[in-house]
Amino acid sequence: MIIFNDYMGVCVFMDKVMSDAQELIQRLNQSGKKLSKSHRRIAECIVTHYDKVAFMTASRLGQYVGVSESTVVRFASALGYEGYPQLQKALQELIRHRLTASQRLEMTGTMEQTQVPGRVLKADMQNIRMTLDELDTETFDEVVELLLRAKQIYVLGQRASAPLAQFMAHYLKFIFSNVALVTSGVSDVFEQIARIGEDDVLIGISFPRYSSRTLEAMEFARSRGAGLVAITDGPLSPLHAVADLCLTAKADMASFVDSLVAPLSLINALIVALSQRRRQQVAVHFKEMERIWEHYHVYLEKENVDNE
Repeated sequence: MIIFNDYMGVCVFMDKVMSDAQELIQRLNQSGKKLSKSHRRIAECIVTHYDKVAFMTASRLGQYVGVSESTVVRFASALGYEGYPQLQKALQELIRHRLTASQRLEMTGTMEQTQVPGRVLKADMQNIRMTLDELDTETFDEVVELLLRAKQIYVLGQRASAPLAQFMAHYLKFIFSNVALVTSGVSDVFEQIARIGEDDVLIGISFPRYSSRTLEAMEFARSRGAGLVAITDGPLSPLHAVADLCLTAKADMASFVDSLVAPLSLINALIVALSQRRRQQVAVHFKEMERIWEHYHVYLEKENVDNE
């Protein structure tokens, strides 16, 4: 059993488990108080089950360790937080990208099947709401201007973020003629961006668990002088540090499945903003595309649907 004599003991473990947990570690370091028996139990629970605690309410954590909800709240206050929600948010931000698929799945182990639709949909709604509240409109506008000036636009997303990159590239190609989707197919990622240069822009998309290849590609593009745009989940993302401009969207998951609703909505907003700036060119292009689609029967006509 791990024994803590004071709040510094919590800090030692958290420093080992989460080397990038600077905010939480600083708060833990600020306290020189001795842990009470109840607070020691809470601390030991955080150490042993940090991946679960980060998603527990104060009431549930209290029940789990056998203390009152108010004791949990006082523990958070002792660490310098305004309340338990702030401590919980800090834990979530700091350990989210370290959770394995098994740990994510375990978080939903006690969820009743009847609760699943409501909890998942509400979580997605909350992600969109928080993304909107925290959106940096100045950075958003700067990204629009950067893409409008780009000689070539590369869009990269690996693994779970690949559908986001594919969606974004698909619609950007209606707005620009200089868009390339970087995939993990036959050719290597670096082969696809080998010609990237100073007048080009690479859009890197990644959410926890972050793709190492996406980060490596962005670093390669930076070495070539290209502009870098990151679409990720916040300042703790490794993409945030390497990008010139970063758009953030919440992707808190209800299970092992990545919640990509808010990132997709943010990409939608970016596509609409770009199409508005190139409205005339896009209108001309769509007129030509409609003729092509009709000639080659790309889409079902209404009368054909009615006759089936």
